[in-house]
Amino acid sequence: MASQVLLAQGLPRGGPHRQTCDVVHPDDLRRAFAVDMSRMYREEVPLYGDLIRIVQSVNKQAFASSVNPDTLERLTLERHGAIRLGTPSELRTVSRIFAVLGMQPVGYYDLSAAGLPMHATCFRPVQVSSLATNPFRVFTTLLRPQLIRSQEARSLAKRMLSKRNIFSAELIQMLSTAEEQGGLDPEQAGIFIHEALKTFSWAPVAAATAKEYELLKAQHPILADIACFKIAHINHLTPRKLNITLAQAPMLEEGLRVKDRIEGPPRRRWPILLRQTSFLALEEAIKFIRDGEGDEKQDLIQGSHKARFGEIEECGAAVTPAGRALYDKLLAIAMEKSAGQDSSAADAITESVFQEFPDDWAQLRARGLVYCEYECTGKAVPDTMAVDLDLDLADRSAVVEALLAQGVLETKPITYEDFLPFSAAGIFQSNLGGKSTQNDLPILSGSSDQHGLAAAMGRSILDSDELYAAAEQGSLNSCLQKLAAGYKA
Repeated sequence: MASQVLLAQGLPRGGPHRQTCDVVHPDDLRRAFAVDMSRMYREEVPLYGDLIRIVQSVNKQAFASSVNPDTLERLTLERHGAIRLGTPSELRTVSRIFAVLGMQPVGYYDLSAAGLPMHATCFRPVQVSSLATNPFRVFTTLLRPQLIRSQEARSLAKRMLSKRNIFSAELIQMLSTAEEQGGLDPEQAGIFIHEALKTFSWAPVAAATAKEYELLKAQHPILADIACFKIAHINHLTPRKLNITLAQAPMLEEGLRVKDRIEGPPRRRWPILLRQTSFLALEEAIKFIRDGEGDEKQDLIQGSHKARFGEIEECGAAVTPAGRALYDKLLAIAMEKSAGQDSSAADAITESVFQEFPDDWAQLRARGLVYCEYECTGKAVPDTMAVDLDLDLADRSAVVEALLAQGVLETKPITYEDFLPFSAAGIFQSNLGGKSTQNDLPILSGSSDQHGLAAAMGRSILDSDELYAAAEQGSLNSCLQKLAAGYKA
């Protein structure tokens, strides 16, 4: 396991601000955690191993011709997972776990608009250097039982969730230790990873009777998936692929039951946001408590449950608010025009509609549709130009454009590190066999409640646009400072 390597070899330690112990850097701890989680999921879901093999093979073939700014090594790292939590208390503790791993809540996702009784945030690293080291992120949803229409199902779910404890005593101790001493030493880090993974592993014995399970499932499959189990099993892990379209054929050849459509924007030369697809959720054997018996040591009843699946994604450039507004407008048009069409026709319609979204890097940047990173090329600033850091915004922008035109500066896309609500909801619905419209689902109409989600975890939710804008401006400032100081490659 990665955590065993961590103990045997040690990891880079924290900086000079860590005074109380020799601690493992959160970036290295997150990397070890992600690797061990991937190993665990591969053992639990063998088809996931096939998916990893397919992704790595195609990435190696496609990397040379890709315009993607990331390295092949970064692409092979785990990109994201997803978990479903039942109570604010669970979310608060999970937030503490991710904080130790250097991950913060970014963005708010209201899934009730897609008929799902929950909302979510993305836990991920936020510093540019941390994302470069390991970009692992987790889509973390919290059940909103107040949106369940059936009072009987709502009460049952809340009662079952109030009884469970998905965290070990050892994990809670390690969290307290990490918070008290500013991190974990290598031995403590190994214990932390081992215990944290227990929270997200698979438990083949339900904490419900078959009758209780069916009652909750009838209201919503996600309600049963969250409330009927003793732990918050991770429901998928997602490696990143350079060209997601090329993955469909190999996945089918391997016998995977693949979604008929890719979620997200259509194929592009310059990808934006992200595209996702998956093999459909597996029907897995589980055992239920016999009616009238609260002791799992009694005879159990054999049954099955479907929730866990394998997903792949293709990440493109992070878009600005202007870019997102254009994307949302075109997506709405495409969805309206393609309603009732088969997957091939719908894809063709979507590609046609999205021709309005520029697929040329110069236009994307010039129109302010994407965030970009600035780099010095090594070419000297012409003698006729001067880089003055005290210029006002307009004059500074003119200097930057001149430096780009002269080849002194160059730009590349900033990779999108978050999620699309429609993509997330589409993947969930297709893998749960659920209906797709609010009117068809037995949940009450909900509204966004970012404040409620933040209060539940005891932390504010960061704005992704502010993070991308800061990364763009930081890269530009760094370049201008180098050039003003006479930078030479």
